[in-house]
Amino acid sequence: MSRNNQIIEHIRSLFAQPEGFIGLHEPRFLGNEGKYVQDAINSTFVSSVGAYVNRFEEMMKEITGAAYAVAMVNGTTALQLSLELVGVRPGDEVITQPLTFVATANAIRHCGADPHFVDVDSDTLGLSPSALSTHLQEWVEMKDGVPINRKTGKRIAACVPMHSFGLPLRIDEVVTVCQAFNIPVVEDAAESLGAYYKGRHTGRFGKIAAFSFNGNKIVTSGGGGAIITDDPEIGKRAKHLSTTAKVPHPWAFEHDEVAYNYRMPNLNAALVCAQLENLDVFVAKKRETAANYQQFFGQLGIPFVTEIAQATSNYWLCSILLENREQRDLFLEETNRNKVMTRPAWTLMNKLPMYAHCFTSTLENAQYIEDRLVNLPSSVRLQVN
Repeated sequence: MSRNNQIIEHIRSLFAQPEGFIGLHEPRFLGNEGKYVQDAINSTFVSSVGAYVNRFEEMMKEITGAAYAVAMVNGTTALQLSLELVGVRPGDEVITQPLTFVATANAIRHCGADPHFVDVDSDTLGLSPSALSTHLQEWVEMKDGVPINRKTGKRIAACVPMHSFGLPLRIDEVVTVCQAFNIPVVEDAAESLGAYYKGRHTGRFGKIAAFSFNGNKIVTSGGGGAIITDDPEIGKRAKHLSTTAKVPHPWAFEHDEVAYNYRMPNLNAALVCAQLENLDVFVAKKRETAANYQQFFGQLGIPFVTEIAQATSNYWLCSILLENREQRDLFLEETNRNKVMTRPAWTLMNKLPMYAHCFTSTLENAQYIEDRLVNLPSSVRLQVN
């Protein structure tokens, strides 16, 4: 039996599905989802005002430990508004990693800024603090306390590290590097709900953070996002700007600035509240799946991407690294042809046509990972074997 067929058989055994399609990450509805959604329908509050929106925000504060949480319509809008809240403006540059989902770079462009790409660490798949430090020392000069790109002359207004596939990066070190250059950190925690680094939930290290609750995330609201922060001014302003900047009044429609209609609908919040009740169960089961994969692929001599020391991953998507791009493509073709869904890493952002012009550092690690990484089926298993 070929190695790829052996892997396919193991995945089918792991998910107790000897035939048929196995998805990459399917949602699981095990609790009060139907009850809460029906309750929201019965209340007639199905849009952006409702009890479940408030409940969701309280649950996010409790889960992450943040002082403020704001429900958003999706993760991209959450990230875009987070960037605006720390002062990103048209014409600025925002440092981020090239190995990320396109929404990270898109959110930066939605602010009128350009992404500025720095390499990742090979073990975390997230922004490398050492590469960032070297890059900033080479290319950034301080003018009256403002970090300026020596080559482009643009202000570097923020840094957006992303916790790839739920693996916490060395976020404290990234924050320390950025503080030396007066660069605020906006964490892209879209994939890392339920993940911790050094005992703190992801999203709690930077100035502000964005989460996603898309249909393929560890818990879902169908479509939805959230902002968290400990800064009272930012927290209050996030809610104000995401709610069309409406001035509170019993009946008058008064708005005091141009803003957004970015609030999560109550129907979606009802769904995610029920999902969050099972977050600990989901994380535990996904970590069991990751442990199984790690042992299996270790026997085959294939590197399985694991959490670093002092990190607790939610293992949203489990990943392996194959020998080269040719082996990766062959594996992708054979698994998908056999109805076992696997996916490569994202195309690096600097290779996409709309970001090819952006300022880019040496991306040795990111390119190595793009050539070799494959995501494996990672849905919450309803049985453990």
